[in-house]
Amino acid sequence: MKVLILNSSKQPIYEQISFQIKEQILTGVLMKDELLPSIRNLAKELHVSVITTKRAYEELERDGFIHTVLGKGTFVAQQNITMLKEKKPNMIEDDLIKVVNESKMLNISRRPEIQGIVKGHEI
Repeated sequence: MKVLILNSSKQPIYEQISFQIKEQILTGVLMKDELLPSIRNLAKELHVSVITTKRAYEELERDGFIHTVLGKGTFVAQQNITMLKEKKPNMIEDDLIKVVNESKMLNISRRPEIQGIVKGHEI
């Protein structure tokens, strides 16, 4: 599992971790029942606090991407293809809501300005 933390990002570190793990699960890099690093080991590897990795794992578990077996570790959960197809648009919607809220806080509300940003990142 490879996770890259960008300290210059406005996105909280726990979200960076959970997003990258979700992405690796959705793309098949991390497979069903694959053992993930412990919360402590991941924190040590990424040079972040245990609280940060714990929060990322809690979010992933809540969203059904991973599951923890007491005394054995944390594993990639079995993913239902239909469920994944439903989750992807919801994940994108959640991210878009965050962007809209941040834009409002930064007074980036003019349509041309937002459209310019989106155009620079064509889908």
